[in-house]
Amino acid sequence: MSVTDTVEPAPMPAPTARRASAWRAFNAILWRDTVVTAKEFWVLLIQVALTPLFMLFIFAKVLGSVNYVSDDYGHLLLPGIVALSAFLTALQSVAFPLIMEFGWTKEIEDRLLAPLPTDLVAIEKLVVATVRGLISAVIIYPIGALVLGSEPWRPEGLPLLLVVLLLGAWVGAGIGITMGTLVPPARISIMFAAILTPLMFTGATQYPWPSLDSMRWFQVITALNPLTYCAEGVRAAMVPDVPHIAPWICVLVLLGSALVFTASGLAGFRRRALA
Repeated sequence: MSVTDTVEPAPMPAPTARRASAWRAFNAILWRDTVVTAKEFWVLLIQVALTPLFMLFIFAKVLGSVNYVSDDYGHLLLPGIVALSAFLTALQSVAFPLIMEFGWTKEIEDRLLAPLPTDLVAIEKLVVATVRGLISAVIIYPIGALVLGSEPWRPEGLPLLLVVLLLGAWVGAGIGITMGTLVPPARISIMFAAILTPLMFTGATQYPWPSLDSMRWFQVITALNPLTYCAEGVRAAMVPDVPHIAPWICVLVLLGSALVFTASGLAGFRRRALA
């Protein structure tokens, strides 16, 4: 062989090439959705802030000014509102688009044609929804503090706060994927009334879960809602003097719920994608 000859590189093994192609496609789709989220920041802000801030304003500010609730109720309510924002934003960010994409627009078919496994398409949506949930929590806290005029804050509670919000947003995204693959477009309004409203009001966002001892039946129902453990975990991180569920229980329940709803969401996504 002469010195001018070149050595042909060995071809990349087919499985490795497929994996590399899949991850490139995954990163490209993830980046696209991230850019779309940034461009729609004001839409996200309205989606995030409207309902939680009205709840905070009415329950804490208005009722507090007329002495129907105590002055420190806002510090109990704000952690619940932060948890609610992370949870519901993640849920809505994936549930409603999936219902539309599988039902009417068929936009999901473009993503399914990308060179990556079906599960990765669903996981990408879950990741984006989780990130949007975390962003919502970051947005709602300072705005809520402005509404109240003060805010509960414990720097030493920050690690627990981040873990609980991440898991809470992940659970919300998992529930959103599950709902988005189960509910047909014609049932969106029924879904909102039958699922989202009970989730919001049985999630211990307006009250500490241990305070329900006198209503044991409602306490049991509330304990079945994953949002309860997100709200209680945030409360433990921000206002630990208020009675709350032990943080380790909140983390374990949220982690278990995240795994369960992620598995059910992936199963539903595969079923709809291959139908």
